[in-house]
Amino acid sequence: MSMLNAAVEKKRERLLEILSSYGRVAIAFSAGVDSTVVAKAAHLACGTNAVAVTAVSLSLAEGELEEARQLADRIGIRHVIVSTQEFSDSNYLKNPSNRCYFCKSELYSRLTQLAPTLGVDVLANGANLDDKGDYRPGMQAAVEFQVRSPLVEAGMTKSDVRELAKFWDLPVWDKPATPCLSSRIAYGVEVTPERVQRIDQAERFIKQLLNLRELRVRCEANDLARIEIPVEEVSRILTPALRDRVRAELHSLGFRYVTIDLDGFRSGSMNGVISMEQLLGR
Repeated sequence: MSMLNAAVEKKRERLLEILSSYGRVAIAFSAGVDSTVVAKAAHLACGTNAVAVTAVSLSLAEGELEEARQLADRIGIRHVIVSTQEFSDSNYLKNPSNRCYFCKSELYSRLTQLAPTLGVDVLANGANLDDKGDYRPGMQAAVEFQVRSPLVEAGMTKSDVRELAKFWDLPVWDKPATPCLSSRIAYGVEVTPERVQRIDQAERFIKQLLNLRELRVRCEANDLARIEIPVEEVSRILTPALRDRVRAELHSLGFRYVTIDLDGFRSGSMNGVISMEQLLGR
């Protein structure tokens, strides 16, 4: 087992104290590293008074639900799966720059309704301190539904979270960020079940073909696929044999145009079109 540095050790103890103070708590559990660390900490601090809740909808990439099941079983925490209906919300489908707000509002509304059945008094998420400096419209929904962010309260950054996950031997300690499939669709382009399924299939195909851990297939207007892969892999995907396989597969999935982004993979690149005023919530 790895050792924690003194600063993270102190934050770990604070995290456990915070979660213990919640009493009966439900964790919004996506199987990402942040929510997995919160679930582990909640199980240690609250025991059977903690439950991990995974939301399932069309925007969840294939394999993520099974990973959530396996992680919850590994941790030992009670695990509940719920269906969310953000695809029934016209505001979400229109895909404005604050689309995530409508998604999180649906999630937290559903969890609030289920709280008595789940036997919990507090809802918690996996937001960490670094998220406060990013464009996260979903955090407004958390405020409105009084959802707690124990990692933020404990002063934990993403780096701290990964170190703690490694210390606890959680296999997701170095897992890349896995935002929902709808986040790949350009703002203003309608979110549809067909588009998110197409994106999921395209990403899985390219990951397997190039043996990559992290990439994005962005869906731009007119069903244009903009493929983001690490810059060092761009020349490889452009070799005639691989280029033709990728082009043929994505066309078969329904993309009209297939492009490679020469800037390479950038997490959150869709937010580049958002004005500074929107980012600051003005």
